Amino acid sequence: MTKDPVCNMDVNETTAKYVSEYKGKKYFFCAPGCKAMFDRDPEKFA
Repeated sequence: MTKDPVCNMDVNETTAKYVSEYKGKKYFFCAPGCKAMFDRDPEKFA
């Protein structure tokens, strides 16, 4: 398990549907809205 960097919910990396990569690291999200927020300003959440 890992934490969604936007909302801090637990996310299972193996089943996560929403994933972004930033500076060589993968970030996992609970929902498309959290992924969209991260993608707009990754420095804020990374």
